[in-house]
Amino acid sequence: MINKCTASLAEAVADIFDGATVMIGGFGEAGSPIELIHALIDQGAKDLTVVNNNTGSGHVGLAALIANGQVRKMICSYPRTTGSEVFPALYRSNRIELELVPQGTLAERIRAGGAGIPAFYTATSVNTPLAEGKELRTISGREYVLEFGLQADFALIKCACADRHGNLTYNKTARNFAPIMAMAAQTTIVQTGALLDLGAIDAEAVVTPGIFVDRIVTVSDPAQESKLVAEGRRYP
Repeated sequence: MINKCTASLAEAVADIFDGATVMIGGFGEAGSPIELIHALIDQGAKDLTVVNNNTGSGHVGLAALIANGQVRKMICSYPRTTGSEVFPALYRSNRIELELVPQGTLAERIRAGGAGIPAFYTATSVNTPLAEGKELRTISGREYVLEFGLQADFALIKCACADRHGNLTYNKTARNFAPIMAMAAQTTIVQTGALLDLGAIDAEAVVTPGIFVDRIVTVSDPAQESKLVAEGRRYP
């Protein structure tokens, strides 16, 4: 029988290589796979391109990965948010690259990448600096900019429940980018709050089917990013 369960966080991220493109789920704290990110810090892969909605808060999770010098480039929508300390300072000193993408466009680029759609047109960034150097096309009298689908070598995501086949459910808005990132990555690594028996997840409730999942590791009591930041915690 298929069993995608992995014994440890370290084992789950062991083959992430230098220079990889890594999609990391989460909308701020919601759905952020902090334990997987910290395992990646311990693993040490560097020169990473990371795709995320933002750049993390405080000195834990994604912000800690950036602070540890492992991220070469961020592709995100919100490079500076409440609590973001690490990325702005590095960016101002030209020590990290940024590709700024409007949030809806980011979601569609990931979805397109997972669906095998190489590119699409959107009106979102027309007549803004984000459209500079990009192909423009007029369709039905309206101007659009060409955007390319995004794919990744790895996706790190968090779910509420999983079974050993890799079928996933999420906790409300904590699903955010996770389902489309799972589709757009060559290898999808999941931390789940609960590992359930086969058949315990109603087939109609499955959000991410197991075909898109490669590894699962159980983290039954995941850290809360906001609590760690409020306590002034740092990783490592």
